[in-house]
Amino acid sequence: NELKDKNIKEIKGIAVSRGIYKGKVKVIKDLNKLDQANKGDVLVTIMTRPQFNACLKNVGAIITDDGGMLCHAAILAREFNIPTVVGTKIATKVLKDGDLVEVDAEKGIVKIIR
Repeated sequence: NELKDKNIKEIKGIAVSRGIYKGKVKVIKDLNKLDQANKGDVLVTIMTRPQFNACLKNVGAIITDDGGMLCHAAILAREFNIPTVVGTKIATKVLKDGDLVEVDAEKGIVKIIR
């Protein structure tokens, strides 16, 4: 994968629910693995769907590849007050389980710490 070769330190997207959160990444692309998101994880996914609702309440932040101000993730993030950056295009390709990131949902920037 060409994105993993580049030394990407920052991902930009649209800030849809304000806040700053630092935590460990959990990438979930498969709806059958939603139960793998632990309390406080930074959920990274292509886009959320209603099946994600139960797991979203526990996560510390959300990052998606797709979406905008009115997408499912944005609406739920504002409802539950979870810092969220959507529309990054590349989050699921760059971030791996266990990565430590800082989600700056004031500016729409995700910093990869390690």
